[in-house]
Amino acid sequence: MSTIRLLETPEEMTAVEELQRAVWSGSETEIVPAHLLITAVHNGGVLLGAFDEGKLVGFVFGFPGLETLPDGPHPKHCSHMLGVLDSHRDLGVGFALKRAQWQMVRQQGLSHVTWTYDPLLSRNAHLNIARLGAVCSTYLRSQYGTLRDGLNAGLPSDRFQVDWWIRTRRVEQRLAKRARGTISLSQVREAEVQQIYSAVARADGFLQPPESFTPPGERLSLAEIPPDFTALKSADLSLARDWRFFSREVFETCFASGYLATDFIHDRETNRSFYILTDGNAVMGNEM
Repeated sequence: MSTIRLLETPEEMTAVEELQRAVWSGSETEIVPAHLLITAVHNGGVLLGAFDEGKLVGFVFGFPGLETLPDGPHPKHCSHMLGVLDSHRDLGVGFALKRAQWQMVRQQGLSHVTWTYDPLLSRNAHLNIARLGAVCSTYLRSQYGTLRDGLNAGLPSDRFQVDWWIRTRRVEQRLAKRARGTISLSQVREAEVQQIYSAVARADGFLQPPESFTPPGERLSLAEIPPDFTALKSADLSLARDWRFFSREVFETCFASGYLATDFIHDRETNRSFYILTDGNAVMGNEM
């Protein structure tokens, strides 16, 4: 199990720089430099590292920010980066880092954390929505302009901006030692949840988006994404673009109709991945 601790020294900032190069290879311009990291952590920012036998294998970095609400500006925490080495993915390192961040930000007296991620990355969706209990109703087109690193090059940098209400029962239950079990696709099928479109499996095994979708009209709806978008993009960039623009239309339409992404399912038996979209009018405030 990795050890999580705060990072504060110049030497530790340099180690985070190197870790960024390993995780987001291919573009030095995407690296947050050590001098900016140390300035942020000395002014309310939070930088946590995960260590395995003394080696830095992951980090999460964020800083205080402001959001404008109807009654004026309010403080929040902006979680900017979470990175884990390939050798330590799917071992719970990302979850442990976010849980430690949750504890630190609560100590600062804040209740709201936001961050962005590519909505077509199923691993990220599983962590952010299913395990951490974040929700999303904000779709950002080309949020970061043209990115040139190995993970993002060639596609518009569309993102979900998630809301993590860290003092709610929903989040506390997801982060408890006895967290809730994952929802299965069969359970959702039994509940007759509306699936607003069906992706088509090609001969090479990759999923192709349909030409159209049915706008959601029930309390709960399913929206499918590729189970491994990174592999799909590497094999067929044109297909990846099709998914980007199709999913953009889907999520913008759903969010504009008052739906939120509130859960995520990856069904191992069928190797299919789905967001659960919930009608916001049916969601109690303390459950968000």
